[in-house]
Amino acid sequence: MNKRDISRVFRARLLESIERSRLSRAQLAERAGVDRSTLTQLLTGDGTRLPRADTVAAVASVLQVSLDWLLGLSGEERLGAVVLEESLQITPRASSPVDEDLARWHEEAAGYKIRYVPSSLPDLLKIEEIMRHEYRDYTAKTADQAIAASHDKLDYARLPETDVEICLALQALEDFARGSGIWVGLGREVRRKQLLHMSEVLSAQYPSLRLYLFDGREYYSVPYTVFGPLRASIFVGQMYFVFNTTEHIRALARHFDDLIKAAVVQASDASGFMRELCDREFPE
Repeated sequence: MNKRDISRVFRARLLESIERSRLSRAQLAERAGVDRSTLTQLLTGDGTRLPRADTVAAVASVLQVSLDWLLGLSGEERLGAVVLEESLQITPRASSPVDEDLARWHEEAAGYKIRYVPSSLPDLLKIEEIMRHEYRDYTAKTADQAIAASHDKLDYARLPETDVEICLALQALEDFARGSGIWVGLGREVRRKQLLHMSEVLSAQYPSLRLYLFDGREYYSVPYTVFGPLRASIFVGQMYFVFNTTEHIRALARHFDDLIKAAVVQASDASGFMRELCDREFPE
């Protein structure tokens, strides 16, 4: 958010917190140790100038709300022991390809940057044949649900306010192209079609959808997603570890930044790289 947006959110949340606290403005000013005129300016200003950090901290302390929440930098309002207790949640993965928790997290993060390290290929870039290969042990109905969910994710990435970054190990993509590892048994033509599809989508959706490839021999990452400033989830196979505190979210965002800095294929070159890989592995 820019300064004007932060100022707008700050005033709205400050007013909401005061009303809920049932304190008068005079009482709040006295307890926070600020002038009543200063508090009035915080509530009525319409510019982009932000209040002093010590003033905001004092007001947040009296109102017992998170400083980051008050400034619109976090969706977590609470303070202290409650936040510590719920800073890490363990959420079981849905038994079917449709995961309502994951869909809800994406919906709540609308307008924020989504940063995503997939466990294999990015779901929103998969063609139907890939989904059916991965979910061949599920019933036909749930495979169709997985396909629909993948389409929904791509539709989400196409929204004008969406900003999605994906980091993937280069070797994972090369393994797919060669049909090795988990892709053993997947036909040559399907793999070629998938690479061309990824190239087309990345070209059409750039720059709102960006894929970076890093060298998996030098860097490693578990699969995880950062949903703006709201939460981050690490995928561990049958469950998600979900972090809700600003410190943990920022730590995972910094790790993502490091993967981007180490990328051997930049987002602007990803579409072309897919075609080059396709030509190399599937010569005419």
